[in-house]
Amino acid sequence: MDEEFIETMLITAQLSTVTTGILLCVGMPLAYWLAYSNVRFKPIVEALVSMPMVLPPSVLGYYILVAYSPNHWFGQWLLQHWDIQLAFTFEGIVIASVLFSLPFMVQPLCNGFRQVPQSIVEASFTLGKSKRVTFFKVLMPSIRPSIITAIALTFAHTIGEFGIVLMVGGNIPGETRVASIAIYDQVQALNFEAANTYATILFVIALVLLTLIYSLQKNKSSWNML
Repeated sequence: MDEEFIETMLITAQLSTVTTGILLCVGMPLAYWLAYSNVRFKPIVEALVSMPMVLPPSVLGYYILVAYSPNHWFGQWLLQHWDIQLAFTFEGIVIASVLFSLPFMVQPLCNGFRQVPQSIVEASFTLGKSKRVTFFKVLMPSIRPSIITAIALTFAHTIGEFGIVLMVGGNIPGETRVASIAIYDQVQALNFEAANTYATILFVIALVLLTLIYSLQKNKSSWNML
């Protein structure tokens, strides 16, 4: 394995890990709010969260690039006040990946919260437990399979990202080149052996994560039948 291969795989792993960690912190309270809130504009929020699942990556990537541009107020503010330019940087593709993978974290968590019997939550409140204690001591343990599913789906989805990363981050070795882009490069160069190595690793990772998810779902169904 050459240095370029190791570097590309490390960037891929780093992007997936950072994205998954950020989304776990952001997605947990958002999923909780979506599961239990009854505000009128909730369908709009649900639609916005789910948009990356139906939008082409090029559309989302375009709008993110526009936001990063110094000609846009957000990009201009970052450049003037923080001297930061996000386009074609690792930090830029992290933000893009967080937005693109948001539904893969939020939806499993939201479904998990909705499946928790309301009687369990009410019993916790009856015993004088606060919302914070109920969340961490009652809800979180109850949706553990959903949490693992959300983490696995988000990680696997981020590893396989191509369009959004290419559009927002380009193809910069050591900075924004991830394994999915490297496969495309190697095929274009007719280096099928290297492409096969990248593809095999991504295939095995995806297979392991999906097997974990389906095993958890089967165990959860068996437990519910008892």
